[in-house]
Amino acid sequence: MWGDESVTCQLAHRDLSQIWLTAQNVDLVHAPYYAVIHEVFGLFRAGLLTLRLPSVLAMSVAAGGVGLLGLRLAGPRAGLLAGLVFPLLPQVQKYTQEGRSYAMVCALVTWATYALVVSVPHRTRWRWAVYGSLMLLARLLHEFAVLALVAHGVTLAVSRVPRAVLRMWSAAASGVVAGLLPLAICSAGQSEQVSWIGGPVRLPGVLVVAPLGARGPVRLSVPAVPILVLPTLLLLVTSLVKPIFVDRYVLYGSIGGALLLGAWMDYFHRLRQSRRNAWIAAVAVLAALVPPSLALRTPQSRSNDVTAIGPTVRKEGRPGDGLLYLSGQQRILTAADPEDTRFLTDLALAQDPVSSNTLAGIELPAQDIATRMLEFDRIVAVRAAGAHSPADPREQAKTSSLRRHFREHGTTHVNGARVTVYVRDHDPSPKATPGSDGRGASGK
Repeated sequence: MWGDESVTCQLAHRDLSQIWLTAQNVDLVHAPYYAVIHEVFGLFRAGLLTLRLPSVLAMSVAAGGVGLLGLRLAGPRAGLLAGLVFPLLPQVQKYTQEGRSYAMVCALVTWATYALVVSVPHRTRWRWAVYGSLMLLARLLHEFAVLALVAHGVTLAVSRVPRAVLRMWSAAASGVVAGLLPLAICSAGQSEQVSWIGGPVRLPGVLVVAPLGARGPVRLSVPAVPILVLPTLLLLVTSLVKPIFVDRYVLYGSIGGALLLGAWMDYFHRLRQSRRNAWIAAVAVLAALVPPSLALRTPQSRSNDVTAIGPTVRKEGRPGDGLLYLSGQQRILTAADPEDTRFLTDLALAQDPVSSNTLAGIELPAQDIATRMLEFDRIVAVRAAGAHSPADPREQAKTSSLRRHFREHGTTHVNGARVTVYVRDHDPSPKATPGSDGRGASGK
């Protein structure tokens, strides 16, 4: 379990009113998803399996939708191959095994795309109502699902459908946008949550199949290429103004990649002279997917591992030791199991996360933190890997007190964090050298 999943787990354990109150402060865009997982936890025993099972089921449903799209647009074999290729894509595998909303969003966009395709020839209002409802649900679970609307609009424009169809799609799309406008306006005030994004990261490798759509089966490429390319491209362009691109935000673009790959595999299979080479290429691709698939099933595939960080804190700490988070937002790294920090005293905490309706709680003023630290002879400090101390006075008080009054006893590195034990230096003469960052002589 990594940090974001830990947040899901924590909030899903709160009642619905607490989830709503917390969403007023942070993570409003994910509040509907937390409410869904809250209900899942109410039906089944809460745990890592229960946390991730909805994502597994959702991506299975998405794979079925991809297969039906391929069947309708390019025939049975293309549909079967597309449905089988989809769950093999590394990006899909990664977020299938994660307790976040992205798999559900992908499933809803898949079936919304299918509803779009089947609605065009029939033009019945209830079909467009189904399409609009699916897109609205997807947009409720994550705001960037709205980019799929743009892809769908381009698909209809390129297809040169009758104006009546465009009017019905426009009405459905307008309903989706109008229904989510209040949420979008409110969540704009929480944009600092994505301030950690420094630029485009982890560009989806499946984009390399986009050029295949230019000469692929016409009926299939018209919906497949826009859903593969446009959401990612729009998010990248937006990132030129404000860095906002993360691959999982547009995970549903994998739908288009799987459709194109399935169609091309079917195309080469029908060319007798190329059939053998096609199967050799398919086997080579499958073999190449094995290493990344195995790597995705290791703790190192995530930016941190809270199931390792918490136990490390429990192992290094002694009953009665002080506990310090550098910074306070890192409190979520040990929140997955309260038993890990039960016998330690959180030195900076003024109000816990639940009662304060926050993710990491509310901390004491800087001077109070510094004073309280001097009451302890041992402090266990938790710092996220690669994190730098913010300019916040509270964080400066923590690092300054550690530098002046404590010395590093030992540091343990785990995936995504380092846990350092500091012991009180009762020698009144300052030992720290100018410019020291409080990490000890080892520089770990």
